[in-house]
Amino acid sequence: MRVSSSRLDFVQTSILLMLPPIFWAGNAIVGRLVVGVIPPLAFNFGRWAIAFLILLPFCYKELKDLSFCWRSFLRLFILGFLGIASYNALQYVALVSSSPINVTLVASSIPVFMLLVGRFVYGVHFRMVALMGVLLSVLGVLVVISRGDLFALLALELVVGDLLMLVAALSWTFYSWMLARPDPQLSMVEKIRPHWVAFLAIQIGFGAISSFVFAVIEWRLSFGAWTYELEWGPTLIAALIYVAIFPGIVAFRAWGLAVQRVGPSFAGVVVNLTPLLAALFSAVFLNEKPELYHGLAFVLIVMGILVFQRAR
Repeated sequence: MRVSSSRLDFVQTSILLMLPPIFWAGNAIVGRLVVGVIPPLAFNFGRWAIAFLILLPFCYKELKDLSFCWRSFLRLFILGFLGIASYNALQYVALVSSSPINVTLVASSIPVFMLLVGRFVYGVHFRMVALMGVLLSVLGVLVVISRGDLFALLALELVVGDLLMLVAALSWTFYSWMLARPDPQLSMVEKIRPHWVAFLAIQIGFGAISSFVFAVIEWRLSFGAWTYELEWGPTLIAALIYVAIFPGIVAFRAWGLAVQRVGPSFAGVVVNLTPLLAALFSAVFLNEKPELYHGLAFVLIVMGILVFQRAR
């Protein structure tokens, strides 16, 4: 029995949309497991350095001629800086002065930023029903964060880390829109885009360089030494390889394809499944039992996705 092309396209798009929140939720679990084993910004740099080395053998021929890279240096650097380095680095630094609850709360605003940036920077109009879908999705995230008690959010106090996470959310928003709306004047960048391994490797390469700078700053601010010694071993190596391949290469490739297919705004709504999936993964890997409010959050987030899809 032949499967229609539209149905096949729907299945492929659904998979692309689901892979990033699944792997980024796993990234949150792994990041929690290595706390106290390696400094966070050093871990971030190691992740992207390994990802670049994994991709390099598969795009060596395309990268031999880097003339196109220098012609479009600024755009490629911004992509790597915003999407690869800045978001994670700002998130790690935000956690120094802010709580995971506050950080997740601010991150759940990304779909709202997607709509606002799309409207006022890229001139993309959206219907009010799309905003309703975004708000339902955000409400589902708030249910997870507040553990089912939305009034508990009133007791949250904003600190410097929350402002840093706000910058991180904006960083990811602009990165996503730059992927979805490439500059037609940069023909050399678009020439390399079909060679997706090379295109992603360049982004990760610039992101790794920026992450290295962040790690050096982290080291220097610790007065010449990190607060604890690196504990190299199978666990840390496995963690680095996992976050490099799955939340790194696979998730970023899927995200890039997804935003080109459905747009950053809808992809941003779907990615709000990440905190819910992280809670469910915690139940499996960290022995944290799921609660009734997790089910309510799932219903709200899925309803938001469906409403937004209808608006599209």
